[in-house]
Amino acid sequence: MINTKKLLYFAYGTNLNKKIFLKKYKNAKYLSKYILKGFELVFRSKYRVPDIQRKKGSSVKGIIYEIDKATEKKLDRYEDYPKLYIKKFFNKNRKNVMYYFMKRKTPILKPAKYYLKVMKSGYRQNNYKFNLKY
Repeated sequence: MINTKKLLYFAYGTNLNKKIFLKKYKNAKYLSKYILKGFELVFRSKYRVPDIQRKKGSSVKGIIYEIDKATEKKLDRYEDYPKLYIKKFFNKNRKNVMYYFMKRKTPILKPAKYYLKVMKSGYRQNNYKFNLKY
């Protein structure tokens, strides 16, 4: 029997780019834009990839997708879960929303050009102002 249980996923960083995300994860469904308060977007690891960390007064622009278990498994591979990222949850309208959170908080670095380019496009697609200082 196939598990068809759906999960809400908060995407930030490069996964904010709907064109790329929905092409790569065909079973995902875009639900809405969402701003996660109390966090900031940073870049870490030797790959200089996006991560979020708690910061009072800050927020992270993102998207909420509905995904199935197969999509979650593909995302886990892409996000290098559980080695690089772990999963965390927040509550939105009595539903748990999953997001990826870097396991080891290495020093903050400048983003890799590729990630920045993909993110800028994602911000434009969602009518978000791109105000990262990089």
